[in-house]
Amino acid sequence: MYTTTDEQGRLNNYAKEPALYLAEYPSPQQQQRYLLQSAVALLFVSLALMTAFAVS
Repeated sequence: MYTTTDEQGRLNNYAKEPALYLAEYPSPQQQQRYLLQSAVALLFVSLALMTAFAVS
């Protein structure tokens, strides 16, 4: 952490900035896993909505 003071003696604390990096494109296996996860999530949400409509 950097600590500085200005002309009037006020203390300024600045957080250290993290190093930046570029994200890597997902591999084909990761893409398939994301597709499966989205299908399961869509199924879960649609079942929850159908249950809510059936109960009401």
